[in-house]
Amino acid sequence: EAISFSEVDYEGVRLPHDDPVVVTLQVELLTMKRILIDSGSSTDILYKHAFDQLRIPAYQLRPVKTPLVGFAGEMIHPLGSIDLSVVAGTAPCQTQVQMTFLMV
Repeated sequence: EAISFSEVDYEGVRLPHDDPVVVTLQVELLTMKRILIDSGSSTDILYKHAFDQLRIPAYQLRPVKTPLVGFAGEMIHPLGSIDLSVVAGTAPCQTQVQMTFLMV
């Protein structure tokens, strides 16, 4: 189902704009706020602080050998990857998907 925005959502926004989209989603059983949606990104990132709040044991992380490379060429090695349930929206208009996150 399509995600759409109404005039209310544009309150305080100067058009045209190229602002990032920031949403609130339920990841596993935790409501996470200020999630940045970047449609140009090649991976889904979960920061260690957020992972710790999920209280998932670290042994559930799968090893990742490939580093992430930023626009300036800087490299970071993920601590692992994990599949998590993500829910967007509220009943009855919601969707649930499994997403693979790299934890950094």
